[in-house]
Amino acid sequence: MAISKKYSRTYHYTFSPGTTNNDRIHHHYWDYLQQWDTIVHTEKLDGENTCLNQHGVFARSHAATTIHPWANYLKEKWHFIKNDLDNLEVFGENLYAIHSIRYEALEQHFYVFAVRQNDQWLSWEDVKFYADLLDFPVVPEIEIPFSPIEKKFQSSLIKEAQQRSKFQSIDADTQQACNMEGIVSRNAESFHINNFSSNVFKYVRAQHVKTDIHWRRNWKRAPLIWEHAPKNK
Repeated sequence: MAISKKYSRTYHYTFSPGTTNNDRIHHHYWDYLQQWDTIVHTEKLDGENTCLNQHGVFARSHAATTIHPWANYLKEKWHFIKNDLDNLEVFGENLYAIHSIRYEALEQHFYVFAVRQNDQWLSWEDVKFYADLLDFPVVPEIEIPFSPIEKKFQSSLIKEAQQRSKFQSIDADTQQACNMEGIVSRNAESFHINNFSSNVFKYVRAQHVKTDIHWRRNWKRAPLIWEHAPKNK
């Protein structure tokens, strides 16, 4: 029996090129977007979806705490904050291990993107409040002006998604600069967990996963920005 519920499955935009056979697409996303008072767009980072709650640190499975070595630093942090979490569950991207994208300008290894309290996903303002309270950064926000014309909205989002990450993304395979993994759009207000699929959508780049079955055997720690050797001028 799971100790807590996993992060809800995020549906893709219809124009997201990074879908696979296991992904779900929301064909009525436009109807919902127009109902939101405020849309928040954030960068989708290439790491491991990780949850911290009063019971421990969880990755893919919420039946037991994670045993991945790249989450050990979060377990140390959890020991300091566990008594403050109560019924809060903090979800973030764990970037300690390099996946398909290597980031050249990481300031930290864990970036919060959502907070759940009981059966409610908290508003974006509350997410930022609790992240700051617990001394975590949030994922980068992306400014995309909303257009009442669907095609213009799509074009603006695609254009932004073709930019490099705020943290200077490098393709871990080719070692060349690459665009960010994607963009997540959410309703800025809070909403019930049962309504997640109509309040959060994502755009993911094509062929975004390049790791293979041997990835975990040979994983490498992502250096932080001040750990990089200075480049020759």
